[in-house]
Amino acid sequence: MALVSADSRIAELLGELHQLIKQTQEERSRSEHNLVNIQKTHERMQTENKISPYYRTKLRGLYTTAKADAEAECNILRKALDKIAEIKSLLEERRIAAKIAGIYNDSEPPRKTMRRGVLMTLLQQSAMTLPLWIGKPGDKPPPLCGAIPAASDYVAKPGDKVAARVKAVDGDEQWILAEVVSYSHATNKYEVDDIDEEGKERHTLSRRRIIPLPQWKANPETDPEALFQKDQLVLALYPQTTCFYRALIHAPPQRPQDDYSVLFEDTSYADGYSPPLNVAQRYVVACKETKKK
Repeated sequence: MALVSADSRIAELLGELHQLIKQTQEERSRSEHNLVNIQKTHERMQTENKISPYYRTKLRGLYTTAKADAEAECNILRKALDKIAEIKSLLEERRIAAKIAGIYNDSEPPRKTMRRGVLMTLLQQSAMTLPLWIGKPGDKPPPLCGAIPAASDYVAKPGDKVAARVKAVDGDEQWILAEVVSYSHATNKYEVDDIDEEGKERHTLSRRRIIPLPQWKANPETDPEALFQKDQLVLALYPQTTCFYRALIHAPPQRPQDDYSVLFEDTSYADGYSPPLNVAQRYVVACKETKKK
């Protein structure tokens, strides 16, 4: 019943999102005439080679209108982003409910029966669709945006992806990509599933063994302080694996769609580091261990 209710709400939200997209286009078309007027006024001023009081007054009015038009379009786009976030949240809730009920679909079968290539594709899609944080002027990026860590009292929700420190079969400890199953406030411990061994291997871990992954990408153009900087020590997901390893930031992203370039610690190379490899913002977190292994 909960799954049917979620489907109904998702359909409703998609309809609202469609209307908002149409409104955005209408708003843009409506404001186009004013932008053309601004351009033509500047061209006339250049032709006459002077800024008369008339043109100054006219431009002030045109730019005031353009600012109001841009703010109106921005408000519609923010509403659309909120709808998208709500849809993604409902889809995630539906996935978790289906997982608990033992119901799976073709797009995401149970991990223990999933081919390696399919899992890697899903992880890549998760990184690509991580929302970009877009604040209002003066807003600071929130916790779990890019390199900004979670608040000290933060508790990850069921379904959240985390870096989890577990003991491997050989007794060594490693950081793996995991999904939160539950959290006990009585014991302050998480239950997590290895993303690569869902339903097969479950771990009970203390909070200090869990690092929540970013929930938003940081925009390098507006919030560079929310990104790890060159030579900073991090844990990064090694490409085509589900394990995190220590690495140095070689270069942070330059554009919102860019990945980090990182140098993984690797003793097989003379300088102790691998050549630069790209890792998405989604899979780069602060390293809790400062000593080099």
